[in-house]
Amino acid sequence: MANEQANEQTNEETTSNEDRAVESGEPLAGEVDSRHAELTLLLEDARAKADEHWNQVLRANAELENMRRRARQDVENAHKFALERFALELLPVKDSLEMGLTVANDDSEAAKHLREGTELTLKMLNAAMEKFGITEVAAVGQTFNPELHQAVAMQESAEHPANTVMAMMQKGYRLNERLIRPAMVVVSKATAERPDVHIDEQA
Repeated sequence: MANEQANEQTNEETTSNEDRAVESGEPLAGEVDSRHAELTLLLEDARAKADEHWNQVLRANAELENMRRRARQDVENAHKFALERFALELLPVKDSLEMGLTVANDDSEAAKHLREGTELTLKMLNAAMEKFGITEVAAVGQTFNPELHQAVAMQESAEHPANTVMAMMQKGYRLNERLIRPAMVVVSKATAERPDVHIDEQA
């Protein structure tokens, strides 16, 4: 009997406390837990969104930097190779001057002055071309390189290793290290007496 009275008293006190909490506007314990769980979920969601937005910012910055780098490279290449077509127009002129010097073997005074004038002109042209990054491709005595040389003939040679450039028919040129015309060359191949020497099929 006493226990029943104690339980009733406890229930009345609990009910009385809850009633007072409701009247005073204070949240109940269950409501506090529910509100706490809700706020925790909202916080986790906000953190996830913040991380996602931060990753988007990082990707956008990386893409922007890549675009800037590509733009800089495009501008640099435009400056470096803007003269490529002009250089290609100059090369036949230089070829002609060099061929003129080669065939001018007359010992007369007029021929001598002509050679001197041509040599001076060629020297000036070489200086101008080098100033703008136009350089000759090394060929004679070099190992044949299909990226720089164009083989127009192959000849047996006991004096040269196979795949060696023996002679140059036309000079090759580069503009700021970019090949604009390959050197036309004659390439050596192994003789019958030297069958053990390898011949590059690319030549």
